[in-house]
Amino acid sequence: MLDIDSRLRVARGIAKTETQASTEVFQTLQRRGHPDGPPPTISDGWGGIAEAMIAVYGLVPAYGGRGRPPTRKKPGSGWQYVQMVKQRDERGRVQGTKIRVVFGKKAEVLALLGESTAYIERSHLTSRLFNGRLGRKTLAFSKDPAMTRAVAIWEDGYYNLVCPHKSLRLSVADGAGQRRQPRTPAMDC
Repeated sequence: MLDIDSRLRVARGIAKTETQASTEVFQTLQRRGHPDGPPPTISDGWGGIAEAMIAVYGLVPAYGGRGRPPTRKKPGSGWQYVQMVKQRDERGRVQGTKIRVVFGKKAEVLALLGESTAYIERSHLTSRLFNGRLGRKTLAFSKDPAMTRAVAIWEDGYYNLVCPHKSLRLSVADGAGQRRQPRTPAMDC
């Protein structure tokens, strides 16, 4: 999970399925400062995120007194989640994207999040470059998922605390040979 404003990686889930990994992410976010509901979220077309949101943050509705009492969790009223589904041609090349609003109103969600998954896709590319275990067809692999988690933690620490990002640079006014001051995502928080 990536904070769009600061580019800070705030949570990561590594599991066998997309739903399990998303559940890990939302449990981490719940512990770290979002106890009432999930943050506004944008993702690609893969599934599992809506189910994870409901599993972690959903509430069972109050019993109305008639029929069987409800047992399934329901999403909250203020949740905002949108998917950007890639449309591909017969060769698999991306032709465009389609917006699918899962929770919330389309205008409000898009005004808040925008219409792009570019930040998270760039973060995935950076992860694959920093961490050979995430790349396809590679000799750097982990037999144990705990080792993959450990390397991912190191990689997130490096990304957040050490690696400067060009999009976060600040202009320097004094002109002492340096025009911009490099900044890391953790420096913006």
